[in-house]
Amino acid sequence: MGPHPAVAAIRLAVRRVLHDLLNEHQTSAEPSARPPHQPSPLVLVACSGGADSMALASALAFEAPKLGIRAGGVTVDHGLQAGSDLRAEEVVLRLRELGLDPVESTAVSVGREGGPEAAARDARYAALDAAAEHHGATAVLLGHTRDDQAETVLLGLARGSGIRSLSGMAAVTGGPGAARRYRRPFLELDRQTARKACMVQSLPVWDDPHNADPAYTRSRLRHEGLPALEKALGKGVVEALARTAQLSRDDADALDTWARQAEASVRDAAGLLECAKLYALPPAVRRRILRQAAIEAGAPAGSLFARHIEEIDRLITGWRGQGAINLPGKVVAQRQGGRLVIRQG
Repeated sequence: MGPHPAVAAIRLAVRRVLHDLLNEHQTSAEPSARPPHQPSPLVLVACSGGADSMALASALAFEAPKLGIRAGGVTVDHGLQAGSDLRAEEVVLRLRELGLDPVESTAVSVGREGGPEAAARDARYAALDAAAEHHGATAVLLGHTRDDQAETVLLGLARGSGIRSLSGMAAVTGGPGAARRYRRPFLELDRQTARKACMVQSLPVWDDPHNADPAYTRSRLRHEGLPALEKALGKGVVEALARTAQLSRDDADALDTWARQAEASVRDAAGLLECAKLYALPPAVRRRILRQAAIEAGAPAGSLFARHIEEIDRLITGWRGQGAINLPGKVVAQRQGGRLVIRQG
């Protein structure tokens, strides 16, 4: 008798990711070139102790040894709740009981920039990057599900940030010096599948009270917004939003490629952007070129919003002799003699 369908589903999702990692590892380095102390790649799972990440940890512990892959885990203590250090210790014990090694807990200090959710996320990823570097991990697995993807799409829609924000989370994303560090095996699985897998395997699960706290935007969306949408539109909203994410990502990737290819053609011999040539481009392509130029001049990508790009775009499409535009990172954009100049102010 095979495993419960929920367990089989999470294991299959993880197995596919591990096969991809193994193929990438073998392609990038011949066996003879691998250091003798590291005969196989190491994969870490980021685990909060919640159902999604515990299901992921259990599947990794089951699948990795069969492929000769070493499997470890890391939990991040954000220090935002009383007893968070004890919770982190419990998660470490659970991961070790699953057979993962190495396993570690890392405490972080959460700032305030960008709001509590963004600050916690930034601190968490910095800790995961550090753990991956310290242990020489090939990849870090994250337990984001299809439900998380749907929430991310709705948040992007509410911000009005364009098609890239509607593309949600990618299955593979990078970290410092590692373009493909983070892997999300569960983006096609719903949250209930992960919880069911934990239940049938008798895995203890910790439910973060922040996930039910209406003070947090994502929590309100999860417990009020999405249920209201399903009530109004019927079941299948989550699946439709996740599908929208993938379609949007395909479109955004194509437009990004177009913008990279067009960028050289709109610069003069001195490398300055020519307004007339920019004007001739489709708006979606032009604005991508403007955004990249602002980032290269020193504007932080996370602080550069659609309204900033629209203001720069008006220097090209709605030129009335307006003055310079101040952008995040002390960057200034201005039109001079038919050229668009973006530089540190």
